[in-house]
Amino acid sequence: MGDGNNKKTISGFSKLSKRGKIKWIVENFFKDPETVMHELKDYLLPREEHQKIMDTISENTISNFPMPYSVAPNFIINGEAYCVPMVIEESSVVAAASAAAKFWMKRGGFHAEMKSMKKIGQVHFLWHGEEEQLVEVFPELNRVFREKTRDLTVNMEQRGGGILDITLRNMTDRMPGYYQIFATFDTCDSMGANFINSILERFSKILEDYLWSHPDFSGKAKEVEVMMSILSNYTPESIVRAEVRCPIDELGEVEGFSSRQFAERFKRAIDIAHIDPYRATTHNKGIFNGIDAVVLATGNDFRAVEACGHTYASRTGQYRSLTHCTIDGGEFVFWLDLPISIGTVGGLTKIHPIAKRSLELLNHPSAEELMMIIAVTGLAQNFAAIRSLVTTGIQKGHMKMHLHNILIELGATEYQKQMAVEYFKEKVVSFSSVRQYLEGIKNT
Repeated sequence: MGDGNNKKTISGFSKLSKRGKIKWIVENFFKDPETVMHELKDYLLPREEHQKIMDTISENTISNFPMPYSVAPNFIINGEAYCVPMVIEESSVVAAASAAAKFWMKRGGFHAEMKSMKKIGQVHFLWHGEEEQLVEVFPELNRVFREKTRDLTVNMEQRGGGILDITLRNMTDRMPGYYQIFATFDTCDSMGANFINSILERFSKILEDYLWSHPDFSGKAKEVEVMMSILSNYTPESIVRAEVRCPIDELGEVEGFSSRQFAERFKRAIDIAHIDPYRATTHNKGIFNGIDAVVLATGNDFRAVEACGHTYASRTGQYRSLTHCTIDGGEFVFWLDLPISIGTVGGLTKIHPIAKRSLELLNHPSAEELMMIIAVTGLAQNFAAIRSLVTTGIQKGHMKMHLHNILIELGATEYQKQMAVEYFKEKVVSFSSVRQYLEGIKNT
């Protein structure tokens, strides 16, 4: 098991049974191993077939980490009504999304469209021949790439996707001998990571064989060193736009501000997030509160989506807001351009039982439709946050929702929770104020 001197290290952990893994963990890292063992077991799924699914998703599983599965109703997107599934642990996020959806439901709803759907993959390689030689043979090499990957692309092509473009990029100004095969793909309703990576690895072998066997190449021109072949999670040509718009007067009075005052304050807040990276970071984090929650609920990769979005927010050389706002000509327009790559077939979307239900809840959307739903949810989240920030302040609504978490942490009874919720309706919520209030009613 361990090395004899340190019981907190182990060899062969992955080969232990789940019970063996839990036993080693609790005995070596916890003060109350019996209690912890029961807690970890309590969160295993009662149906064996469901737990087996969880165990195949990741490695060394010892339990499950439940997250709230919520829904935000009343989203009208391109004239269709949606109830959006969201998985997130942060208080007030789902409530804010729901409130924004209800607000815009009465003002024409949300509009969304895909601007493009290209995904990107790269073969990174070193080559020290003359650039002109490589450029001259590249049209033929391009043909060979496509021909010798036909077995990998045939099914995707039948669905309307496949390899779109293959180009050669000279990067020698940044690293001696560095070139790229830069390819774009359409993967239809799948995220396409395995599809793209399999093709790229085939490209790398074709590239090496082609240059080595070409009769016009000799010496260094034959020597190619492939460094890596992998898709990029940055997809600036897979863009969805989500938008709301209405005459400024139709915004109505918002927390004591007139329509015009609210619209102007709202636009300035968006402008500040374009000017100041410190504000933009928190601003975009709020957008991803909505985006990540739907990505998670549908079994997609929120880390890839976030990495792509943050890179896109920095494309001008400064990190900026992902949302935009104008109030020209008496019309309020608020929109989000989001680079995103997700799927509705394959991966967790077909394995995780709740992810499958999320897609059913959304009426089995295509990847394109799901991208629009995700972008709209991010836009709604941002609208709700900015509306609070420029009117009542963010803490009023957030801390009311957080009150329930504080009450649980302080061990309040159901009766005490009801009394506290009523008491704090018009008061500032803080951990110390709630604790002081509970101590007061316990002593009465």
